[in-house]
Amino acid sequence: MQRQWVGLSLAGDEVTVEPLPFIPSYLQSVDLEVGFLKRGHEIAESFSADEMERNFLKAYNGILFTVGQLLVFEFHGQNLKVQVKGLSTVELADGQRRGGASASTNLGVLMEKTQVTFIKAADSTIKLKSSGKKAAPNAILAPNFKFEDMGIGGLDSEFGTIFRRAFASRIYPPALIERMGLQHVKGILLFGPPGTGKTLMARQIGKMLNAREPKVVNGPEILNKFVGASEENIRKLFEDAEKEYKAKGDESDLHIIIFDELDAICKQRGSTGGGTGVGDSIVNQLLSKLDGVDQLNNILVIGMTNRLDMIDEALLRPGRLEVHLEISLPDEKGRLQILNIHTAKMRESGALGRDVDLVELSQVTKNFSGAEINGLVKSAMSWALNRHAPVGTVNVVMDDIDKIRVTRPDFMNALEEVIPAFGVAKEELEQVVQNGIIHFDKAIDDILRSGQLFVDQVRTSTRTPLVTLLLHGPPGSGKTALAATIARASDYPFMKLVSPDDMIGFSESQKVHAISKVFADSYKSPLSVIVVDSLERLLGESFDSELRVPPVSSLQALGRVLDEVDLLTDARERQRTLEMLEHAGMGGQDDMNSLNIGIKKLLSTIEMARQEPEAVGERLVTSLMGL
Repeated sequence: MQRQWVGLSLAGDEVTVEPLPFIPSYLQSVDLEVGFLKRGHEIAESFSADEMERNFLKAYNGILFTVGQLLVFEFHGQNLKVQVKGLSTVELADGQRRGGASASTNLGVLMEKTQVTFIKAADSTIKLKSSGKKAAPNAILAPNFKFEDMGIGGLDSEFGTIFRRAFASRIYPPALIERMGLQHVKGILLFGPPGTGKTLMARQIGKMLNAREPKVVNGPEILNKFVGASEENIRKLFEDAEKEYKAKGDESDLHIIIFDELDAICKQRGSTGGGTGVGDSIVNQLLSKLDGVDQLNNILVIGMTNRLDMIDEALLRPGRLEVHLEISLPDEKGRLQILNIHTAKMRESGALGRDVDLVELSQVTKNFSGAEINGLVKSAMSWALNRHAPVGTVNVVMDDIDKIRVTRPDFMNALEEVIPAFGVAKEELEQVVQNGIIHFDKAIDDILRSGQLFVDQVRTSTRTPLVTLLLHGPPGSGKTALAATIARASDYPFMKLVSPDDMIGFSESQKVHAISKVFADSYKSPLSVIVVDSLERLLGESFDSELRVPPVSSLQALGRVLDEVDLLTDARERQRTLEMLEHAGMGGQDDMNSLNIGIKKLLSTIEMARQEPEAVGERLVTSLMGL
């Protein structure tokens, strides 16, 4: 076994052995993968991981171990093959090193207090059992796993949630899990806009697990035109897990099944036409495997979809795909991680220009998905390559290839070329402000200033995440241009213009779908602004009855609202504000002199007034008088 590890044949090879140039550290812990040495000598008896640890410490105390090392360990008359998968060392005190050399972190000496963890080899039938005081001997997490090795940026918190909800219970001793009556999570649903890394995330989960290779299947691949064939395809996916669970029970490995495009096969039952009922049968079959009579405890199903609303609700309940995780657009920190990943090779080879600032790029790529950032990097590369060999060039000068650099101008050109799906409708907004804004009256400046305050309110206020603003006036008075100007000045990452001109010929349901999609997309962005043009042309509805909701109409009522929202706490400033309103003829008992402002509008006005803390009272009075 030692020759196999070192790479020597049984005869004829020589190797030079030298003393270590430093004193090795002691091992704090070591992870050992174990299995039967020879095939045909396997036994069904379970081995006590605790007793194995005691025997191993006694047999190998004082021996040096390193990652990847192979050895044979005899236990109860059985020869077991052991491989060191991971270890951690205890730092030595100063002065114990020889020649000032630093000790390697890949090797260490076993001592009596070293924690030894045995892990079942994936290709072995050995059964390990623990007393319940230590982690499960067939722990699913690979001992040398690191999150940064997964090559996915911007999803740290999502991975943390998946680990906590789906995997944390599986690393604890089975005895503890049984005593608590805890049921392992069997299903995870990843949903979100296209290109955010759902499929990549699901595939990479296999790297963090000491489990079988995940089965990856696209939803449409399940479908079959023959009766019962689609359901049979579902059953086949669970066959291996069922056989192993019957043979080994809780000692079984974890089986992972990944469904991409889950909405293709798990639509709401009764929603598909044709009368075949194939879609309904597939959902029923999947439900029976996840949460049926013969429940499996060794499976984890990961589904992915762009359309959460299309998935049958029965699949989303506890015991099934119960963990719902939205993989949304990355924030600035996430975008920087993704840029680092996609430019890593360029940086290593020196092909990335020194003028390229990835922090700057992460700031200007608002609402870019991971796939779109990848496309941005590719586009920048194409601009750099085009400088070296312009379009139409037949022969490429190979000697100059090492001089190619992807520079900042290349990325700026790429930003004009790669437009995020959930970004700014730049052309639409520019089209309605072709002639600019003419400031022919002070009212125009007031409208733009008030609009900017509403924009700042949404950006900074936690009390009003949604603000609506109506601009009204005669036809051709510039309402759309003013609204578009306010939207463009906001610099929000999501801007969209909804116009009835784009819906000519649409049925009522088509209009509803188009408007609903715009708002659904806007919620995927941290900040968004939607300009709805010609509102009266979109809302062609009337009501048979009306119920009047009373407004805030007196200064006394206004005072109670101010108390509730903690505004104007200074008594003198508060009294002066109320006196200004009273002097202006507002707050009287009759309808002509009352405030007559709705509570929602009043709260929004108060939040806008907060944007000018140095003159909050004056701003509130001005806004209320304008209403």
